[in-house]
Amino acid sequence: MLVMTPFTGLGLFCGFRGNRWLRNRIKVFEAFVIPSLLNQTDRDFTLWVCWRREERENKQVKDLFLRLQVLPFPVVFTYSGIPIYDDKYDDQTARERLYQTIKNFPELMDAVPDCDELYMLIQPSDDLYDRNTIDSVKRAFQRKETQAVVFEHGYICNYSTLEVKEYNPTTTPPFAAIKFDREVFFSPEKHLKYVALKRDSGKYKAGTPYPSHEYLKDCFNTGVFQGRGFLVGTHGENISTHWNHPFSGASVEGVLGNFGIAEVKPLVLPISYRKWLMRKLPYGWQRKLRYWFGELLFSRFYQWIRN
Repeated sequence: MLVMTPFTGLGLFCGFRGNRWLRNRIKVFEAFVIPSLLNQTDRDFTLWVCWRREERENKQVKDLFLRLQVLPFPVVFTYSGIPIYDDKYDDQTARERLYQTIKNFPELMDAVPDCDELYMLIQPSDDLYDRNTIDSVKRAFQRKETQAVVFEHGYICNYSTLEVKEYNPTTTPPFAAIKFDREVFFSPEKHLKYVALKRDSGKYKAGTPYPSHEYLKDCFNTGVFQGRGFLVGTHGENISTHWNHPFSGASVEGVLGNFGIAEVKPLVLPISYRKWLMRKLPYGWQRKLRYWFGELLFSRFYQWIRN
């Protein structure tokens, strides 16, 4: 069982927004995600953290790896990117990047025991799972026809206040696990074919490796967990998800213990004046500004540099 945490290597700026951003995200990861993993009823898994190659020599990342060695489950870091198709690039480039990511997994191959199948649970670096998730995933994959399982509903938590509300996405969220044959997982050609869309979906054609979590059901025979099995964390360093998100619903109490953070203290992160001002705007305006300055302006600038 692999618990895969995508940290850097995907999306705009390759998912890296500077060392201050990285320091804060590591703080969130250690304060919330690690206690949640320790809270799992089944700890028979390997925590796999994915980085872009530049982080191999980053002191913050090196120090994090050393601190995680005391955990009661194996921890492995890889530095070839995230094994997900990156639609911020053209199709040919995105496929090649994914191919090279899978091809360069020596640390992971050494860490994974000899087995016929691998289960990969996507574990965001700032979100949490219900304490029974590892066990539930393993049970679900006992059904031969099941290739993936997802949680569709969960909670959202403001890590600064520990307030919690229901969270009801209208698309498939990233809280999912995928089953692979070991041979398929470590073979770039077979891996790309296995995770491909089985039919055209929107602007993406059949055969495209799934471009994001919203398309999982178009790629796999997917089961759905009942109940609220995940908790989205908001903390000011999120790229897209915020406390007053349109998917959030009624306030709830008494659920933090199920996610392993009942004893965690509220998070305090320094924020820039720019971010403080941004949060004062309506959520719709925040999305528009991120799109204009991120998706349009900066992405085109970086594409110009690459070319």
